[in-house]
Amino acid sequence: MRKHEKSGVELLRTWTLSPAATLGSAVRAKGILQELQARIPAATKKSLALEGTELIFAMPATEKAVFNATAAVIANAMKDIEKLPVIPREIQDILAIKASERHRWLADGRLQSAGTRTVRLNGRARRITFHVFDPKVVEDLLDRSVADQWREEDVEAKAEKRRRAAYQAKLTRSLNKIQKANSTKVKSTEPPAELKGWEEFDIDGLLR
Repeated sequence: MRKHEKSGVELLRTWTLSPAATLGSAVRAKGILQELQARIPAATKKSLALEGTELIFAMPATEKAVFNATAAVIANAMKDIEKLPVIPREIQDILAIKASERHRWLADGRLQSAGTRTVRLNGRARRITFHVFDPKVVEDLLDRSVADQWREEDVEAKAEKRRRAAYQAKLTRSLNKIQKANSTKVKSTEPPAELKGWEEFDIDGLLR
């Protein structure tokens, strides 16, 4: 049963999330819901729900003042909701990429960060900082299927790295063989040690 169909609920407002806001991602839609819930009073968070791409805010008629004030906050936030930065789990769902790919492409500069955000984990004192992304940039990457292209580049780069490593290993083995052969040759061509007393031995005519 939808929240606004429950008994006692008489005040209702709804907002539809546009494709430009969600970028076709259910994870992004849920992230928008959580962002809006963080901006409204704690007592009203459970009154704001998400069904598909529709945000539903419903409260009892007895809470009209709170309802109107909270609905105004939500409505104001919705004006710029399409500009809300994309967080890591959202970009991974939108572009259908892995966390390892996100880290790699962010590190090599192919994936552009729009800055960082620091949040406190629920129920913990620990804070975490992560990169966020411009929704317009993410939308462009999605439209151009850039993730597939980057994966192909990674495969080619990995293959080239293996070829270089194999060539370097072969070159090293060849150099080691040459050095070993030269070392053996030097040893075999060294002049024999001089025999002490040889001249005296020859003078005595013992070789005749």
